[in-house]
Amino acid sequence: MSSGLVDAPPSGPSAPPRRRRRWLRWVVAVTVAVVLLVGGVVVGVFARLSGNIKHEDVTAEDLGATRPPKVAGTAMNILVVGSDQRDGKNAKYGRVAGERTDTIMLVHVSSERDNAMVVSFPRDSLVQLPTCRATRGLPGQHAHLGMINESFNSGGIACTWKTIESLTHIHIDHFVKIDFSGFKSMVNAVGGVEVCLPEAVNDKKALLHLPAGKQTLDGEQALGYVRARYSLGDGSDIGRIQRQQMFISSMVKKAMSGETLTDPARLYAILDAGTKAVTTDEGLSVGVMRDLATSLQGLDAGRIRFITTPWHYSLTQPGRVEWVQPQAGRLFQIVAGDRSVEGIKGGQAKVSRSQIQVELRNGTWRSGLGTEVAAYLEQRGYHITKIGNTARKPQAKTTVLYGPNGETRVPTLANDLPAAAPRKLAGARTNRLVLVIGDDWTGLKPLRSDDTDSLRGFDATHDTCAT
Repeated sequence: MSSGLVDAPPSGPSAPPRRRRRWLRWVVAVTVAVVLLVGGVVVGVFARLSGNIKHEDVTAEDLGATRPPKVAGTAMNILVVGSDQRDGKNAKYGRVAGERTDTIMLVHVSSERDNAMVVSFPRDSLVQLPTCRATRGLPGQHAHLGMINESFNSGGIACTWKTIESLTHIHIDHFVKIDFSGFKSMVNAVGGVEVCLPEAVNDKKALLHLPAGKQTLDGEQALGYVRARYSLGDGSDIGRIQRQQMFISSMVKKAMSGETLTDPARLYAILDAGTKAVTTDEGLSVGVMRDLATSLQGLDAGRIRFITTPWHYSLTQPGRVEWVQPQAGRLFQIVAGDRSVEGIKGGQAKVSRSQIQVELRNGTWRSGLGTEVAAYLEQRGYHITKIGNTARKPQAKTTVLYGPNGETRVPTLANDLPAAAPRKLAGARTNRLVLVIGDDWTGLKPLRSDDTDSLRGFDATHDTCAT
């Protein structure tokens, strides 16, 4: 399949390393966006839906005596986790004992209710975990260096809450735990979700068969799309997070559109499916949700931002990621202080890395170089759509191929490369960039400590299907 920039397809992708991950990430943010943001248009419906929501108590004893202070009194921070519990309606997805989470996000709603942020924490983050007491049959957690998602397995939602507060110094007000039983019905209720595929997908494991290009997925197709592991992108955990964030963005736009908001039956179906899938703390009552939804009625999709905690692959523990400082700390300070990431100074390019899709072509005989370069670019925030090889080798020079619609994206990528010759293809049909790796490849330029591009993320109006 053509990339849209050149007619000849790559000779074959390098096999990227694949790590275990779950499709729950997108479910979390989709449900939060729909329940908390869209729900304000039909405030009265919350009373009818109150019986759907389950509650779980988190006590002051669970969270400890040294919690971060509440700096901005009317701002709201909601911890969101995804549960893979397989009993009840979820049993059809496979019978696995217990309950785990590989999805941890923080939704911040500003005091003025004029902007919101969804901050994702990679599941493989290597962090300092706090002590948590044993509760509800769980063993508890002793303080140690480990993966961030261990806390949920050891001490449940209360321990995860305590862990995020201790790492970020952000005061959390409420939590939302979501399972995936209502996924397909939510997608169908919103009328399907639009995605764009750079090439056709035929994934037997995910039972997913889709042509290339723009298309609207129904619930069954969307389930396969978010569960696919080997047939989309570069196969990395971060790549999948990026793809799912784009899916969330597309669904938020659809849910907040006039087409949805003016259709009471469709809106009720979305809320019904969403509330049936959530468990919250006792404090996040129907009344609190109603008041929050009312205050968010004027929130524009362009003021909802999706950000992944700045990270890089660990040098000491392969397969794990560590947070990049001082960028991660600065992001947490912005959230804790209820400040906006918009307008952050730091010499960013006009087009953020998170809005740029890159296809890689290995033009050298160095096996696995495409996968290696993909990892470095992902650490900077680029979206890797595909890894392949050039039709002819070797290529002496590293080159950036682009079309008229991708011209504004070239300076951002070129700024991260020590040497790359840009080459415009007038007949290109996409805004994606193709990076041809030549024999002169020496790696990326070092990341400046004042580079704050990773704090910007992208907003819910971002259109991955734009040409």
